[in-house]
Amino acid sequence: MLELTVSPGSVDAVVQGSRVTPYQVTVRIRAFSSAEWDAVLEVVSSQIGRVAALLDGELPPEVVDDVHAAGLDLLPGAGEVLTNCSCPDFAVPCKHSAAVCYLVTDALDDDPFALLLLRGRRKDELLNALRSRRTGPAPTTPPRTPPPPGIPAIAAFAKSFTTPNPSDGSGQVGSGGGYGGVAVPVPPRPMGAHGSPAAVRALDPPRSSGVDVRDLIALATDAAHRAWEFASGDGDAGLRLTSDQDLARRASHLLGTPELADLAHRAGVPARQLTSWAVAWREGGPGGLSATVETPTDIDEAALAEAAQALPGATIEANRVTAGKTQLRLGPDALWYRFDQHFNDWTLTRPPSPDPQDLLTD
Repeated sequence: MLELTVSPGSVDAVVQGSRVTPYQVTVRIRAFSSAEWDAVLEVVSSQIGRVAALLDGELPPEVVDDVHAAGLDLLPGAGEVLTNCSCPDFAVPCKHSAAVCYLVTDALDDDPFALLLLRGRRKDELLNALRSRRTGPAPTTPPRTPPPPGIPAIAAFAKSFTTPNPSDGSGQVGSGGGYGGVAVPVPPRPMGAHGSPAAVRALDPPRSSGVDVRDLIALATDAAHRAWEFASGDGDAGLRLTSDQDLARRASHLLGTPELADLAHRAGVPARQLTSWAVAWREGGPGGLSATVETPTDIDEAALAEAAQALPGATIEANRVTAGKTQLRLGPDALWYRFDQHFNDWTLTRPPSPDPQDLLTD
C-alpha cells in the first residue's frame, strides 16, 4: 500500500500490484445527508455524557446506538461498500480492493473519527455543531398561519352546471367537455426518472419471513424502474425476457459492486460467469448475451470468410473468427460482436455492428 486517503464518502488508495504502475483503488460508502446528520446530532446532543466525551476528543461506542436511534447505521453494511480498481481483474471485489478494505478497518481502529468522516462529517465540523447545539438559543416555533376557509365541495361542483332551458328542447343540463361541464382529467405523465419505493426502505420484513431487506429493496427498486419504463413507453420493461436474460440484465446494473457476487450466489451461478453475462448485456443486450453463451446452428459461411480477411492469420470455428486475443462472433441477429481475451476468458468489449470492420478500429 503506497497511499491511503479518507474523505467524506470515500477512501482513495494507491496499491502496488504485480505490474510496475500502481493501481488506483476507490472504496465508497454513502455519506449521510444534512437532514440525516441533523437527526443524529439531535440524538447525540441530548446525551450530556456523549457530548462531553466527543468534545474531549473521544468517540464513545454508544454513539453507534445513538445513530441507530436516528434511523441510520453508522457502520456500513456489505451492500453499502462499493469498490472500484483500475486493475484488469473482473473479480468483485478484486484483491487490491479487498486489501484496501482491510486497511480501512485498521485506520478506523487508530482513529474512530474517520468513520464519521466517511459518513460525511469531519471531526471539527461535528464538534462545532455539538457546541452550537449546547450553547445556542432554544428554537422558537414560528406562528402558525390558519388555512384558508376554502369552498364546500358541493358548491364548487354546482358551479359547473347551468340551469336547464326547457324552451330549446335540448334538455341539456350543463355545457362544456366531460360530464356536466366538468372536463375529464388528463392522466399524469410519468416522472422524468424512476423513483425508489420509500416504504420498503422504512419497513423491514418480519424476522420469521427469512427475507433479507437488501434483497427486498433491490427487487422493489428494480420493479419500480421497470414500471416507469413501461409507463413512459421506453421499452417493454423486460416482460419478454427469459430467466437468464433477466438475470444478466439485473447483474449489468451491479457491475463493480459487491452485490453482483451476492446475486450470483443466490442464483446458483459462478460470479465470474455472471460478470461475463453482465458485461455482455451492458454492451449488447439480448444479442450480446446470446453471442456470449450460444452458438448458432445456421451459420453464414460467406460472412465468416469475409470477416476473416480483415483479421490476418485468423481461424474460423463455428460462428467465430479468431486472431490472437481478438475474436469476432456472428450472432443469431446477423450482427458482429467483438470479444477480447482477458485471463483466458473471452469478454464482449463493445456494442455490435453489422460490419465486422467497424469493430477492428480503435
